Amino acid sequence: MELGVHYANFSYPSWETRLTDHLVATAQAAEAGGAELFTVMDHWFQMENLGGPPEPMLEAYATLAHLAAVTDRIRLSALVTGGTYRHPGLLAKTVTTLDRLSGGRALLGLGAGWYEREHLGLGVPFPAMAERFERLEEILQICLQMWSDEDGPYDGRHFQLAETVCVPPPLAEPHPPVMIGGAGERKTLRMVADYAQWCNIFGESPEVMEHKLSVLRGHCETAGTDYDAIRKTMITAVDPLEDPDGFVALMGEYAALGITLVTLTPHGNDPVVWTERVCAEVLPALQELGA
Repeated sequence: MELGVHYANFSYPSWETRLTDHLVATAQAAEAGGAELFTVMDHWFQMENLGGPPEPMLEAYATLAHLAAVTDRIRLSALVTGGTYRHPGLLAKTVTTLDRLSGGRALLGLGAGWYEREHLGLGVPFPAMAERFERLEEILQICLQMWSDEDGPYDGRHFQLAETVCVPPPLAEPHPPVMIGGAGERKTLRMVADYAQWCNIFGESPEVMEHKLSVLRGHCETAGTDYDAIRKTMITAVDPLEDPDGFVALMGEYAALGITLVTLTPHGNDPVVWTERVCAEVLPALQELGA
């Protein structure tokens, strides 16, 4: 099992003057320590459980572009891009640019979007849930079309594009992997089967994960998709440094289900030290799982 580091909090001590320093040093520590993935949230306002709008939040893709310039190997992504935040044609172009500038390290994480307050706050339309999922599916179709040899029109219910031109194309072959975040059984996991190469599911428990993956397998059978070709990843709020052995044992249960990467969020007041410790004290044992 591999490691992803999710940088969700920018409110570390002295953030007013050291926000960029903390961010860059954490990404570099994750890369140096052997983590595979570094992600940031795609929000304009900080989430309520981390202090809400009074707390700092950077725009995701400008942040990832900056990190591309100060790292060399680690994969970069939003976890996950909200489908309501950008026009899909511009999103495909943005992720392509990140992929080019990073040397082929972009991952397109996608979700339907949920944080109504920031949309209302900044005057961005926030459709009802059913429409957000309809738009998410069209976004997936548009991005994949823009990363194909088909540069003609796209005529959907919510989006119409006259030319799906994307030059230069991504460096990643055949395109940056698409990761869908979430575990809704009727829509989200069906879209994973239809469009994605990765999925990301919250690690509520191994029993819940086993059920969700069985639902995904069923959608793959219906779609004619290779279930085993989809990379299964998870995110958890657990701090592995509190009980490293217990954490690795728990991850072993997830690895047995097919989970190949776990994403963790730094705990405490120093994300750099936390990342260095997790990479040194926990990651080697994680990497032995499923070997």
